Amino acid sequence: MPMKDVANNPQAVWEALQAGNQRFVLQQQERPNQDILRRTELRRGQNPRAVVLSCSDSRVPVELIFDVGLGDLFVVRTAGEILDPAVLASIEYAIKSLGVELVVVMGHESCGAVAATAEALSGGNIPNGLERILIEKVAPSILEARARGMNTLPGFERQHVIEVVMQIKHRLAPLQKRIADGRAGIVGLRYLLSDGSTELVIADGVQ
Repeated sequence: MPMKDVANNPQAVWEALQAGNQRFVLQQQERPNQDILRRTELRRGQNPRAVVLSCSDSRVPVELIFDVGLGDLFVVRTAGEILDPAVLASIEYAIKSLGVELVVVMGHESCGAVAATAEALSGGNIPNGLERILIEKVAPSILEARARGMNTLPGFERQHVIEVVMQIKHRLAPLQKRIADGRAGIVGLRYLLSDGSTELVIADGVQ
């Protein structure tokens, strides 16, 4: 079912994304909303159903992973899915001005930013220049994971997704209000490069 035809509630949007990812895993993609009619339709405006914050990694193509098309998702990508004011503003815009019903934070297996941060905290080299910002942004997640007894890259990746989700919820009052009244939800996922699936790490407002 094309995302534009999905019911107007966060649970329905979440289930549609799960179904799309399952099609991707099974190589049964429908590739909806990618024709000339859709392109023409979108000239009048956009109505995405979810905003996705994902890692910039070239191996994590968001629309392909969820088997969706043009205008279906509002996507923000940063290395290590890190947050800054511009990213938060983009997510808030999607919530307030575009009315998305679901916020998705998607980390992934073998994340370079998470691995580099773990190495740096273990006494490795910290990058020079602006790349240092990535380490600084991801480091609290690694430290929290270690405090909880985790010491593997998958554990660090999952904890980082949790920390980003919690930050978004804490810092975006419009999202808090919409979750409370059932108009929105948020999920944190970890994409598995090995088989193309997404594993649920944390959720609020959807099941």
